[in-house]
Amino acid sequence: MNPFSALRVQLGKLQRLAQPYFLPLDNGSSSGGWQFLLLIVAMLAVVVGTTLLLLTGAVSLSGALIPSLRDRFLPGIPEWVAGLWASWIGKTVMVAFALGLLVFGALRQRLRQGRWIPWVLLGVIVLLILVINGINVGISFVARNIDNALVAYKQDEFWKIVAIYAGCLVCALPIRALQSYLVPKLGLLWREWLTGRLIGRYLDNKAYYILNPNDETEEEIDNPDQRISQDANSFTAQSLSFTVGVFEALLTFVSFVIVLWTISPKLALVLLAYSLIGTGLIVFAGRRLVVLNNQQLRLEADFRYGLVHIRDNAEAIAFYKGEDVEQKEADRRLGKAIVNFDRLIVWNALITVIQKSYDYFSRFLPWLVLAPLYFIKEKDFGVFGQAGIAFSQVFFSVSFIVNNISELAAFSASISRLEAFQGKVEGFHAEAEQAAARARVAGAPEPSVDRHGSILVSHVDLLLPRSERCLIRDLSLEVDRHQRLLVVGPSGCGKTSFLRLVSGLWPPSAGQIERPPVGDLMFIPQKPYMLLGSLREQLCYPQTPDRFSDEQLRHVLEQVKLPELVQRYPDLDIKQDWPRLLSLGEQQRLAFARLLLTAPCFVVLDEATSALDVTTETHLYSLLREREMAFVSVGHRPTLTAFHDTVLELDGSGGWRLLPAAGYDLTRHG
Repeated sequence: MNPFSALRVQLGKLQRLAQPYFLPLDNGSSSGGWQFLLLIVAMLAVVVGTTLLLLTGAVSLSGALIPSLRDRFLPGIPEWVAGLWASWIGKTVMVAFALGLLVFGALRQRLRQGRWIPWVLLGVIVLLILVINGINVGISFVARNIDNALVAYKQDEFWKIVAIYAGCLVCALPIRALQSYLVPKLGLLWREWLTGRLIGRYLDNKAYYILNPNDETEEEIDNPDQRISQDANSFTAQSLSFTVGVFEALLTFVSFVIVLWTISPKLALVLLAYSLIGTGLIVFAGRRLVVLNNQQLRLEADFRYGLVHIRDNAEAIAFYKGEDVEQKEADRRLGKAIVNFDRLIVWNALITVIQKSYDYFSRFLPWLVLAPLYFIKEKDFGVFGQAGIAFSQVFFSVSFIVNNISELAAFSASISRLEAFQGKVEGFHAEAEQAAARARVAGAPEPSVDRHGSILVSHVDLLLPRSERCLIRDLSLEVDRHQRLLVVGPSGCGKTSFLRLVSGLWPPSAGQIERPPVGDLMFIPQKPYMLLGSLREQLCYPQTPDRFSDEQLRHVLEQVKLPELVQRYPDLDIKQDWPRLLSLGEQQRLAFARLLLTAPCFVVLDEATSALDVTTETHLYSLLREREMAFVSVGHRPTLTAFHDTVLELDGSGGWRLLPAAGYDLTRHG
């Protein structure tokens, strides 16, 4: 891909990430991008018009209140402002100002729900940049006059100009301070919105379940946790930093190139040619940085995930004495990150050399161009100081890419990673909406609708994801509110896969399945989920903690034979590392406590009592029968048949049988 195509692709990714916060996407309409750009131009027009109005008001007010001080410290400014209004420039700025306000008025419906806040903050930031830029231009003329006053030994004029210079600094400092606050503040608001949106899409439509969180291939979305937290934070902060930097560079260029042109057109042209050559060279050398930074982000995240995996499985590793294996795996992941970072060091060093050379040689240009003019007395001595200031400002603005190439490379990598993740989860969301729309048009019930008060499976085929292996073929059965189904078969035959199908985690390859509505069906895995929270939150999950009283929670713990947990932790709001403190058997009983509190109509149990003794298992299943819950179980103990009405026997090759549970010999499946 050539550089221009790559830039166009990257700008498209940037727009898809940035635009929704400032301007909601209009159902994928292609006009959204043009409206976004139109709003940016309108904002600039409003800001420039506001700046001119504020400047005019300040000059008029100072002339009315303190005319003597205005004439002393703002020499020539009132005449310059009056000239602006008398020329076509003032009229053009006001027309653009009015059109900008009309654009925001026309799109006000799209900017509801707080979308106007980022535009106001961004407009204020650009306004501050304009004011600072105007002060800097004034300082360049002040510096020129200071040098000339020193050379001419004009003491009174020197101190007057120094006072003007001090006044400029006093005005500039609070403006810079306010800008330094508003830029990260806007970034913080943007990050809060973007991260919340990504988390919502990540948890919506089971995207977090479908995505493979630790696939090290380029095709998959690796480390979604890093993309939501770190990449989103970097993207919002760097986007605003570069946006403000670009605005500042453009305004600085326009302002000071005029100053530079008045000093020497030749110097302005030499600077532009020098900057274009240097920028082209540094961009060409920096293309490799984008690839290396992208790889480094992924490899660092993989290394961190490996360390988190060790922490989360510390006890199992200790039992297996697998420290050597874990050390090798951690070293492997670290080694990949180190090798790639070593390449980054080489390329960064190369680009640093180019940047320094570019900077050092630029300092000779004003001397080479202006010295001959000074020696023939066409320029005064003060022009060197003013030219140095103007040259450095213009040089800074046209060298923005050169000075920030490493940061731009890292920013480009974070754009690619974050946009890929956003595109993936947005794709899941769009597919779900399209499927729901097709179902509504066809008049079909939604998959989760419970028309018959039961789990209804009709002519269903179930294939392993990303595989052609058929686990179950043409399965039809019904589990009503008074039935209990036991799923059996040899290891690997698809028992847990069938439970995923029933619970809605896996879609059927063919056929239809209807389930109870959300809240009426609950899944209990072999290893229960222990969230990061208090004992109260563990018991109430996924309900809100305030739904049940302390007496209810303590009673249900006693029902599932966990009275010692109440004694050990009388304060139900205590937070502990529950997966480490509780044995698997205690976790399974706690999961049954959740189940009793939630009281769904249907329960799906995937070897949910495998770590319990037969007596406790019998007690827990009896509790489910007492509450008249229907359940679908996977298990291997012969004692389980007594709690079920029907057995679904799978052979792992697509075949299946429905048999009465009474008298079924479960031992033949081992």
